[in-house]
Amino acid sequence: MTPPVSYSKDQAEAHDRVAELLRGMGVDLDNARLSPPRAGRACVFAITGKAGSGKTMLLARLVEAMQEAGVEAISADYEGRRRKDRRTLAVLAPTNKAASVLRQRGVPATTIHRIIYSPVYDPEYQKIADWLSEGGVCPQVEGLSEAALERARIFYETHKSIPGALAAAGLRGSDFITGWKRRDEPLDIGLVDEASMLDQRQLEDLQEIFPTLILFGDPAQLAPVNQSGQMVFDVLPAEKTQALHRIHRQAGDNPILDLAHALADPELGFEAFEGLVEQAARRDDRVQVVGRVEAGLMARSPVLVWRNATRIRLIHAFRRAYEAPEDALLPGEPLICDGIELPLRHRKKRLDLEARGLIKGAQVVYLGPGRRRGFSRLHVIGAEDPQVSAASIVKIEMPDEEEPFIPFAAHMGAIFLHGAAVTIHKAQGSQWETVQVFAPDLFAAARMGRVEAGQPLWKRLAYVAITRAEQRLLWVTRYRLCRPQAPLDIGDIAGPAPLKLDAS
Repeated sequence: MTPPVSYSKDQAEAHDRVAELLRGMGVDLDNARLSPPRAGRACVFAITGKAGSGKTMLLARLVEAMQEAGVEAISADYEGRRRKDRRTLAVLAPTNKAASVLRQRGVPATTIHRIIYSPVYDPEYQKIADWLSEGGVCPQVEGLSEAALERARIFYETHKSIPGALAAAGLRGSDFITGWKRRDEPLDIGLVDEASMLDQRQLEDLQEIFPTLILFGDPAQLAPVNQSGQMVFDVLPAEKTQALHRIHRQAGDNPILDLAHALADPELGFEAFEGLVEQAARRDDRVQVVGRVEAGLMARSPVLVWRNATRIRLIHAFRRAYEAPEDALLPGEPLICDGIELPLRHRKKRLDLEARGLIKGAQVVYLGPGRRRGFSRLHVIGAEDPQVSAASIVKIEMPDEEEPFIPFAAHMGAIFLHGAAVTIHKAQGSQWETVQVFAPDLFAAARMGRVEAGQPLWKRLAYVAITRAEQRLLWVTRYRLCRPQAPLDIGDIAGPAPLKLDAS
């Protein structure tokens, strides 16, 4: 067994509680012995702690100890020969970036979607797809007018793209997906990082797959939008949770973490907090207060905002600053995958796209057009094999317009939004070396006085946004954009010829 020589008291207690749980499931970490899985037994246990409390280090040491005991780590690519007495573990993260951070620490992590899920489409929208592709009587769908359906039909006749047609009707990719269900056979032990991003339905799906689940999450982050401010581990009984309180990274005198933890003061208001940011900036250049968004950083590190309207305006300003054409993308523009638009009968093609990291929320850099119409050459950030060419539907949202502009659309494939700016909610699970936080949006949230799970919403937003920064935090104070000093470039991510994924 790997001795926890560097554990703090709370980490050692968490390790011992997990070891006791696993012993009851037939995995003895203390004596490095295994016994066959015990049918009918199931357990969910959560380890919680704020940024810097050592959750990731504890997760890595537990994985190492399990592997030393003989538990096999599996991935979506290979599981090995099945045996009744075999014990397995899977380390899961909700995003490619979060999984890649774990892999850099030597933890064999993959995304939840890679190992479990595939999208299930709403039957009402499937009727529209069937009508567009097969003809027949135009369906009546609640919320969509005859004019919207006619826009979809006209678009489909020109582009032969069902997701593009549905986008022309004013629908987002996430409107089509009612859930995710991928694997039928159960697995064994699952460790889930960034568990604050899970909703109840995802947890239930994971419980169907893993009899033993160990969740690692930050209680100060933002809960999923459909969870009413509550995270899945908040409802677990006390004996099924362990909190880490000591902040290990604080020993490194990290001003970014200092600011994040200052938000726990219930008396701290927005103006006072902004004063703390200014003080930190005077002491340490890892924190900077700036009056403009840096367009040059937006290509690889999106501006973090609260409001969608702010996000769209900043994206539009970014494209205008780089003189991007209205009907095409420039190589180097950042994108966010908004889902895979393929009907259930194309399961294999969908799995191929997901297997390359093109899952909802994936960060992507556009490298240029593919050889076929509607295809894009892409770099999937955080993916183990990042270069890919895939059928794509790209939507550019425009200020003060309900419908996005679609520069090109494949027949079917991955759908993308622009990624130069993202909401703080969607940034959870990701980190960047440098992060720009758009402070006027947080000020707006503070003035609205909204509260989530007993805490002012602006504080949760600020905490999540700040802790996305690995090395440097830029606190942007004004609605201005600094023009780039150089054109967009892909030299930093250029690689071998990408694998083509034909989804049309």
